Amino acid sequence: MEPFLLTVMYFALAIIIVLIGLVIFEALTKQYKDWDEILNGNKAVALSIAGKIIGICIILAFSIYHSSQILDTLIWGVTGIVLQMVAYLLFEAFTRKFSVEEQLKKGNLAVGIITFAVSIGLAFVIGASIT
Repeated sequence: MEPFLLTVMYFALAIIIVLIGLVIFEALTKQYKDWDEILNGNKAVALSIAGKIIGICIILAFSIYHSSQILDTLIWGVTGIVLQMVAYLLFEAFTRKFSVEEQLKKGNLAVGIITFAVSIGLAFVIGASIT
């Protein structure tokens, strides 16, 4: 397939996958609405969401690097969303001294930075496993 057409197709697929991921992540947060918090200037939530967006895109990039099939990228994109959700839930479960979600709602930048790093770091691990 022509490289220009493939680029447009991958671009469109990435936007769709990221939007689906954002809708799912919004449903996961019970204590606040992501976009309301961002509109109110909550930098911690913005960092958390940015990490998820970049994390999903990193996984998509690795998939594109290692496959010429659009379907493979779609499968890895969905896998990336699921694994990013698992990472967030595990991070919430393993932080017994505080609630990640509560701290993000309060605007705790330190927690926002850590959630950003968890999303990005694990995206590289997931991406590196794609062959």
